Amino acid sequence: MKNATLVFWYSLIVCTLVVLWGAIWPEHLQSVTSTATAFISSRFGWYYLLIIMGILVFCVYLIFSRFKDIKLGGKDDKPEFSLPTWFAMLFSAGMGMGMVFWTTAEPISHAFKSSPSGELGTDKAIVESLQYSFFHWGVHAWAVYALVALVLAYFKFHKGYPGLISATLTPLFGEKRMQGTLGYMIDTLAVVATVVGVAATLGFGSAQINQGLKFLFDAPANFSVQLLILVISTVLFIVSAWSGLKKGIKYLSNINMVLGFALMILLLIVGPTLYIMNMFTGSLGGYISNFFDMSFHIEPINNDQRSWVDSWTIFYWAWWISWSPFVGIFIARISRGRTIKEFMLGVLFVPSIVCFIFFAVFGVSALDLQQSGIATISDYSIETATFAVLQEYPLGTLMSFITIFVIAIFFITSADSATFVLGMLSTSGSLNPSAVIKIVWGLALSAMAAIIVYFGGTQGLQNMLILAALPFSVVVLMMGYSFYRAASKEVLSKRKRAKTQKEAV
Repeated sequence: MKNATLVFWYSLIVCTLVVLWGAIWPEHLQSVTSTATAFISSRFGWYYLLIIMGILVFCVYLIFSRFKDIKLGGKDDKPEFSLPTWFAMLFSAGMGMGMVFWTTAEPISHAFKSSPSGELGTDKAIVESLQYSFFHWGVHAWAVYALVALVLAYFKFHKGYPGLISATLTPLFGEKRMQGTLGYMIDTLAVVATVVGVAATLGFGSAQINQGLKFLFDAPANFSVQLLILVISTVLFIVSAWSGLKKGIKYLSNINMVLGFALMILLLIVGPTLYIMNMFTGSLGGYISNFFDMSFHIEPINNDQRSWVDSWTIFYWAWWISWSPFVGIFIARISRGRTIKEFMLGVLFVPSIVCFIFFAVFGVSALDLQQSGIATISDYSIETATFAVLQEYPLGTLMSFITIFVIAIFFITSADSATFVLGMLSTSGSLNPSAVIKIVWGLALSAMAAIIVYFGGTQGLQNMLILAALPFSVVVLMMGYSFYRAASKEVLSKRKRAKTQKEAV
C-alpha cells in the first residue's frame, strides 16, 4: 500500500506540473516537446523499427513455443468473458475513436497529401495508401499491446504478483528493488503516460465530436460546447465505472462493435462495393508480400521520404508503446483463464483483421470520391473527413448519426478503461479497484482535459506521451525478458517433475 500511495503522489505531482506548463505556457510546451519528439524520431527511428519488429517476432514465437499451453491463471480458471465480448472490449480499449477518423483520413493523406514513395494522386500512391494504413494499424501495433498484457497477466494471474508494471520485473531485479525507488519510478512512468495520453485523447475527442456536430447541424465550435461534451461524457463514464467492468465496459463495448459493424456494412452496400473488395484483396496481398520491406523502411538517403517515415511510422510506433501500459493492463485484466497460444492468436490477429476491413470500407469510399472528382476529401480536417465522405453516399445522414454515437461510446469506454487501469495502479494492482477511486481519477482526467483544451495545449500533451515512449520501450523489452526467464524456469521445473514421477513409476 505504501508503494501505491507513493506512486499516486509522484504521478499527481508530475501530471500537475505538466498541466500547469500546458495551461500557462502552451506555446512553449508545444515548441519544446515538438523539438524533442523530432529529435527522437530522427535519431532513434532505427531503434523503434528494430524493437517493434523484435517484439512481433517474439509474440509469434510464443504461439508455437513450449510456453503456448501455459494458462494465464490457475489450473481450473476459465475465461471470464466470451470470445465476442473479449474481442469487443480489447478492441474498444486498444483503438477507440481513432479508428473512426483515421480509417478515412490516413488513406486520403497517403494518396493525396504525403505519399510514402509514389507521386501524389498516382495509381501507386493510391495502392500504397491502404497498404501502409494496414501496416500502421496491424499486427505491429497489437504486438506491443499483446506483449505488455501477456507479461502482466502471467505474473498477476499465474504467479500471484501484484498487477503492477514493476512487479513483472521482479525476476530480474528482485523484490526489494521493485518495491523501492526503481519500482516507484517505473509505475509512476506508467501512470503518467496513461493520464497524459487519456487526457489528451479526451481533449482531442471532445473537439472531434464538436466538429462533427458542427458539420452535421451547424452547431457552434468553441470551448463552451467542448466543455459541455466533456461534462456529459464524464457523467456517462462515471456511471459506467460505478457499474463495474462486467456491466459498464462490457455492455458499451458490445454495443459499439455492433453499431460499428452495422455502419461499416451499410457503407459497404451503398458505397463502391466492388472497388472496396478489390482494393481490400490487393492491399492485403501487398501488405503480406511487402511486410518486411515496410517493417524496415527507414529511407537513410532520401530526406523527404525519411520525413514521411518519421511523421507516420515512427510516430505510430512510439504512440503504441506509450499507450501500452494503459491498454496492456486492461487487456491483461480481461484475459484471465486463456492459454498463451489462445491469447496471442486473439490479440494479434483478430483486431488487426477488423482494422483492415474498416480501413478498406471507409478509406476506399473516400479515395473513390476524390478519384472520381465528386469531392476533394483531402481538403477536410481529420475531424470532418469521415462525415464529408458519408454525406456523399445514400443514407449519409443516418450513417453520420451512427458515427456520432459510435464516437461517443468509444469516448466513454476509453475513459472508463483508463480510470479502471489508474485505479489498479493506485491500489497495488487490485483487480477490482473501488468505484470511488475510479471516479476520482475520472474527474481528474476530465479536469485536465478541460484545462488543456481551454489553453490550447493538447498537442503538447500528445508530444509528452511520445517522449515517454522512449524510456518505456526499455521497460517493455525488460518485461519480455523477465517473462522468458520465469516461464523457462517453470517449464523446466515441470519437465523435471514429470521425469521424476515417470522414473518412480
